[in-house]
Formats: sequence, structure tokens, C-alpha cells
Amino acid sequence: MKIERAGLEQVKQVAPLFDRYRQFYEQPTDEPRCREYLEQRLSNDESIVFLATEDTGQAIGFTQLYATFCSVDLIKRLVLYDLYVEADARRRGVAKALMGEALRFAKENGYERLTLETAVDNFPGQKLYEKEGWKKDNEFYTYHLSVT
Repeated sequence: MKIERAGLEQVKQVAPLFDRYRQFYEQPTDEPRCREYLEQRLSNDESIVFLATEDTGQAIGFTQLYATFCSVDLIKRLVLYDLYVEADARRRGVAKALMGEALRFAKENGYERLTLETAVDNFPGQKLYEKEGWKKDNEFYTYHLSVT
């Protein structure tokens, strides 16, 4: 397995994974729109994407990070927003390797915290995050407001 930072040249490999990730969250399939979204984020340096591939070059997982800040703690932080591994590649350490690469990147680039959110019923993900040292936040709620 190989983990590398994805650029525009890897969008064709990441887009199908990104589309299946969105389907997990009950979104309709739309690979062209996923490709466009990734191209925009990467072209504008608005996200960091790491791609996991088999030794054969087959894409098997990805993570997408967004940079932000914490004004309370006065720090830079990264949000690990997307994490997906193909079903037939799960339980082989792919997600752990992608998260490890995100951590390495954060440390090397002066970020002081990684943050993520997950579905309340994503028990396999929660188990992995806690095993890897992530702490569940029981102090804050997340609210959303649609502006469209």
C-alpha cells in the first residue's frame, strides 16, 4: 500500500471513491460533480487530499482535510472531513494509514489540532478513532443552517 498527497493528476482516481463516500451518507451518485468539486478544491489550495493505492496502483481509499483556526485557543487546526476506504480493502490498516498521514502532515505544517465529525451510527469509525487516540467531544453540539 502507498499513501501519497493527491494533486489534480489524481482527481480521476479520487473522484469515484469520493462519490461512493457520499453515497454512504445517502447522497445520490454524481461522479462528474465530485470530480469538479475536487478539482476546484485542489486548484484553489482549499483542501489537502491523501490517496491510498494498492501496489498495483488501484485506488482504495482517501482522506480530505480542510485548514481552519480555533480563535479560542489561538491555533491553526485541520479538519479531517472525509475518510473513505473501499469495502474490500477495509480492516487492512488503510484508514489508520490515511489518518497517520494526516497527523504527520499536521505536525510538519504547524497545525496544533486535528478535528473530525462522524455519524452517530458510524460505530466502526468511532471505534477506530478512539483506538487511535481521538477523544469524543461531549461538551459541544454542532448546529447547521442552510443558506440556500
